Amino acid sequence: MSEPNSSTDASTHSVIVRAATSSDLNNIDAFLTDFVSAGRILPRTSDELELLIPTGFVAEVQNQIVGFVALEIYSRKLAEIRSLCVRPIMQGQGVGKDLIQACLKLARERNVFEVMAITSTDKFFLNCGFDFTLPGEKKALFMQMRDEP
Repeated sequence: MSEPNSSTDASTHSVIVRAATSSDLNNIDAFLTDFVSAGRILPRTSDELELLIPTGFVAEVQNQIVGFVALEIYSRKLAEIRSLCVRPIMQGQGVGKDLIQACLKLARERNVFEVMAITSTDKFFLNCGFDFTLPGEKKALFMQMRDEP
């Protein structure tokens, strides 16, 4: 699947958000490459991506991937939004929110209690209804154990 080029105004076409399938694996891997290179997301092996496909979603315009996200479900208590990426030309048009809503719908269907997101773009997630604390003032704390992932 080829990528939209800069002369294509993808924003004028309808965006379709759908569940990812195993046949999307190579296209998702290729789509994520620029985001990994830019340091926006951590690299994923093909095996890791394959495990995320059953709970992943793609956003497409004219059969071209313009966004991807996965919900990694750890247990009935906790799931995490993973690898949210939206092509820059499509950012600010609701594609990311639509992808997040697909994950939250899946979490509700699976009866997951909490969904978390680790991000450098907290404003986006706050606009999607996430917050820094959980009821009862619960907070996640982290300790970095090495300089690089």
